[in-house]
Amino acid sequence: MKKGSLKQILLITDGCSNQGENPVAMAALAKEHGITVNVIGVVENDSIEEKGIKEIEGIAASGGGISQVVFAEALSQTVQMVTRKAMTQTLQGVVNKELRQILGKDMDLEELPPDQRGEVMEVVDELGETTDVEVVVLIDTSASMKSKLPTVKEALLDLSLSLNARMGNNRFAVLIFPGKRKEVERLLDWTPNLDLLTSIFPKLAVGGITPTGPAIREAMTYFKKKRSLRGLLSGDDEQYMEESM
Repeated sequence: MKKGSLKQILLITDGCSNQGENPVAMAALAKEHGITVNVIGVVENDSIEEKGIKEIEGIAASGGGISQVVFAEALSQTVQMVTRKAMTQTLQGVVNKELRQILGKDMDLEELPPDQRGEVMEVVDELGETTDVEVVVLIDTSASMKSKLPTVKEALLDLSLSLNARMGNNRFAVLIFPGKRKEVERLLDWTPNLDLLTSIFPKLAVGGITPTGPAIREAMTYFKKKRSLRGLLSGDDEQYMEESM
């Protein structure tokens, strides 16, 4: 398999978008660029509208990712589960694509004989531990999320610890929406760990709008910005362009 990195957007929200582009369409665009979009809906007191659930599921489906609605107290475990499950799902998709190329016919992993399927899954599991991972975390900071933000912070710190136990390299960036001065703002630039969130989160202001579509669009460009910067530093555009998985 070609060397590359798994690119994920992890959206954490508790409600419906109400400003900007359609988030389902933006998630589909992200998928076209090799970026998986996963969505976690945070529930408190069993209150989340059906419209919100449909949007959460629609964004993940269009983005080739996984969606999960969860009570705030179970958020940490869910963030780790969704991220890792999405990694495996993406890798299985790559394996299926290569199987079809090798065998010259429409064959998926599930259609292999049990012994061969087991061997392939061992490779998928190994890749899950060794492949580089890049995650842009999108955090909804609309007014209704205020009481949930401390839990979000702890969940992301746990995610950082969990993924850094792997052999592969990890890079995280954190964006919030809405920001103080614009729809989407950077909270944390690319980093291998999220410890800085401890000092940043208490200072977050919350707003009323939920520009989820613009947030996904901005997250997509953030992957491109990172690669462009690396290209400038290396002076070699060919060197840093990653294979799309």
